[in-house]
Amino acid sequence: MKKKKVAIVGAGIVGASAAYVLSKEPDLDITIYDEGIGQGTSAAAGIISPWLSKRRNKKWYRMVKEGAAFYPTFLKEVVSGQDIPPAVYRKVGTLLFKKNPKHLEDLLKIGIKRREAAPEIGSLAILSAEEIRSKIPLYTGTASALWASGGARVDGRSLVELLLEKAVQNGAQLKKERVEALGITEKNYRLQTQIEEDTYEEVVLAIAAWLPSLLEPLGYKVDIRPQKGQLMELQLSQTDTHNWPVIMPEGETDIIPFEGGRLIVGATHENDQGFDLEIDEVMLQEMLAETADLFSHQLKTESISAYRSGTRAYTSDFAPFFGHVPGMTGVYAASGLGSTGLTAGPLVGHELAQLVMKKPTVLPLEDYPIERYITAEC
Repeated sequence: MKKKKVAIVGAGIVGASAAYVLSKEPDLDITIYDEGIGQGTSAAAGIISPWLSKRRNKKWYRMVKEGAAFYPTFLKEVVSGQDIPPAVYRKVGTLLFKKNPKHLEDLLKIGIKRREAAPEIGSLAILSAEEIRSKIPLYTGTASALWASGGARVDGRSLVELLLEKAVQNGAQLKKERVEALGITEKNYRLQTQIEEDTYEEVVLAIAAWLPSLLEPLGYKVDIRPQKGQLMELQLSQTDTHNWPVIMPEGETDIIPFEGGRLIVGATHENDQGFDLEIDEVMLQEMLAETADLFSHQLKTESISAYRSGTRAYTSDFAPFFGHVPGMTGVYAASGLGSTGLTAGPLVGHELAQLVMKKPTVLPLEDYPIERYITAEC
């Protein structure tokens, strides 16, 4: 039987997850396109701890809550029941700091209430500075923090590499090329790169902030804007960080620990830089200096081993969307996940795969209406 040709455009966390799920289907011929430049996922390290957000959008919260719950089951399937590599994902807990102690009490109440529907939050407690030091010996601050044992860390680059490796093992093709144009033939869709063009029966567009580049030439208006994010990697000598929890101070600066004394610190949220990827070392070093309240001067610029920069995608009202592209049968898209892309990305990728396979989604499509953000211009 002839296989149905499906293209995945974009191999960030959403596209790589969709590609992995679809690659397991024996009647589908999967091709993945991604040049990798500017991709937000590969630049990012993520915190899987959405439950303590005070953001009021219930539909957004449902997506990230379900996304966090989806992670362990999904990854165990990806690694075929083996241990999930700690370099990819590990449940280490999170510590959330607030300058006003009353805000910690308020968030604790929110967390306890939300735990009724999300038991994966785990244990919740406000820890003293001394209790924090038992988890992070380098902590020199005096502030308390809200502890959530179910929080996890994820490295976007490692996760995408794992998903693509498994998809290719399942028979998918990975082409490190940028799709320059999407066209419509009599029965199929034509994708064109600088090297070649090919036709597909169905197409998944998972290219985040670059979505307008393919749809606007076809007469669509796309409500998506890019946001630049920069972060840095620190290498601490003779420091065991593999069991450290994720540290979430108030403000933009998060600290995400990995094995071998490696810390990821960031990230910026820059709305006026377009698709620029240039590293601003001064800005990042100022961000690092903000950690002095937590670690005195133990996290220094001399410890910086690398910088990362990538592009997130936001809609004008900061809400995500996914579904069928209006007026294009067999074309599906998702975008607008912003800085919660690593939390919700695997689930959204799974949902796009479900649409390709004509199966029901976990999340109701009407809660994330694609037609609100992608419209045909008159």
